[in-house]
Amino acid sequence: MTSPAPASALTQDELKAQVGRAALEYVVKGDIVGVGTGSTVNKFIDALATIKGDIRGAVSSSVASTERLRALGIPVFDSNEVEELAVYIDGADEIDGRGYMIKGGGAALTREKIVAAQSRRFVCIADASKLVNTLGAFPLPVEVIPMAARRVIRQFTRLGGLAQVREKDGAPLVTDNGQHIIDVTGLRIPDPLGFESEVNQWPGVVTVGVFAHQRASVCLLGTSTGVKTMRFS
Repeated sequence: MTSPAPASALTQDELKAQVGRAALEYVVKGDIVGVGTGSTVNKFIDALATIKGDIRGAVSSSVASTERLRALGIPVFDSNEVEELAVYIDGADEIDGRGYMIKGGGAALTREKIVAAQSRRFVCIADASKLVNTLGAFPLPVEVIPMAARRVIRQFTRLGGLAQVREKDGAPLVTDNGQHIIDVTGLRIPDPLGFESEVNQWPGVVTVGVFAHQRASVCLLGTSTGVKTMRFS
């Protein structure tokens, strides 16, 4: 019989699968679970399908996740049909030691923030490379109304950031909400709460990809020695 590979030999894809399976511990039996977006979440969705008979269904933060859930036989509810969720499980592009995150690399940040706000607990699933001391190394996504894009770019320039409209196939990427994404580099965000509050007030900003007001309650971090659980008070 072949022995399992040691944790140090796990690929990033395997680490994502590991934290996806670990997140099942936080799923409330008989409830509707909030489901995020991205490659790590896809591993969680695959794991969730193994216990789909134990849940009522899911509220999804993106069209892509909805399609994957339904393909695996998991019912998907509109967020307006559900008053509150016990748990929301999603990944992060960056997470710090306080549970503050940058999200939106998959362009679903607005819907992710809506579902996170609807949930009593946010469980972040990520690999160890996403853990940082200070947010900002990952390009910060900001969803904007298209007519405001250039003005918002100028505002980030005044903060010392370099901002540009995200493109796909040579044209501005259009989100599930029909808006555009601006990605901002060159920032350090030592005060995520204050930064999120400020940028969200700029006219034309739909939401900024700093998740501070909707921070993680728990982070399941895939490491070379297994899943590390971080809890944030």
